[in-house]
Amino acid sequence: MKKKDEKELPSLSTLLPPERVKLRCAVTDWQEAVRKAGYLLFQTKAVTKDYIEAMIETAQQLGPYIVIAKGIALPHAQPERGAIKTALSLISLNPPINFGNPTNDPVRIVIGLSAINEILHIKALQVLAEIFLDENLLEKFVNIDSIDSLYEIINRAENLNS
Repeated sequence: MKKKDEKELPSLSTLLPPERVKLRCAVTDWQEAVRKAGYLLFQTKAVTKDYIEAMIETAQQLGPYIVIAKGIALPHAQPERGAIKTALSLISLNPPINFGNPTNDPVRIVIGLSAINEILHIKALQVLAEIFLDENLLEKFVNIDSIDSLYEIINRAENLNS
């Protein structure tokens, strides 16, 4: 049984509204991909401009650990680097780009994460984990072709996680 406070955490669909989704982006490298995902967070006042560069610096310092699943990267930075509110952005890449992770490259989906603490984004990440663990959902997720299909996948995963 889930704790009462866990039910009150924002859902993936709440943290990832359509205005923070951009499909079929062409980029030249992983830094440009991270900047595009970060810019969607910046445009919606979830982060400062400095946070975008902090996401790139974090990946440069720690390596391609941000490629968390086959075809999916989750760039982020520490809250004090410019996170204003907890939020997610998503871009799909066409063509996919290598981030330097031999196991999970090439990346097709970049999910920008702005977290103001360690708790508010947990429910959303649990739903992402449901997607990553279900081969059928993961395949559909990395090949999304419309915002409607993205939210169909998210809704299915949220129902699995509730």
